Amino acid sequence: MITRILPLILLLALTIYTAVHVVDTQANSVRGIPKSLWLIIVVIIPIIGPFCWWVFGRPLESYTPPPSAPDDDLDFLRGL
Repeated sequence: MITRILPLILLLALTIYTAVHVVDTQANSVRGIPKSLWLIIVVIIPIIGPFCWWVFGRPLESYTPPPSAPDDDLDFLRGL
């Protein structure tokens, strides 16, 4: 019994989590297609929709490398 229900619960949780992430994302930072279309894809197409959002649609996080030395850190220099 649990072996039939558990995959459905996990799929529902993944879909809800991804849909909330799509809604919380700013529209101008979404990649590929418009945000509303991503939401429809995530909700209508199980497994593939959330997978496509996480791989192709979500915004990429901008990475700023940490300063290599204290004199490269502007916050540190302001505090002097």
